[in-house]
Amino acid sequence: MANIKSQIKRNRQNEKRRLNNRVVRGRTRTAVAKARTSLETGNKDTSAEAIQLAISSLDKAAQMGVIHKNNAARRKSRLMKRLATLA
Repeated sequence: MANIKSQIKRNRQNEKRRLNNRVVRGRTRTAVAKARTSLETGNKDTSAEAIQLAISSLDKAAQMGVIHKNNAARRKSRLMKRLATLA
């Protein structure tokens, strides 16, 4: 445990941010997983809807700095590529 006042505060801040990031990351993973499962069903309409939700979630996570913007772009690209193969 830190003895320095500023480091104690920094530890509190880091813990809060870690918990918030976990929530955002988990929400994003869930959205992407749902999009992938809807792609496997083969229904284009529901897949497109699920992918839009996943893309929105990925963009929010990237904007908050939870994941890197290139990571979000790569995942979105892969989802859209799989959607295009359904068409």
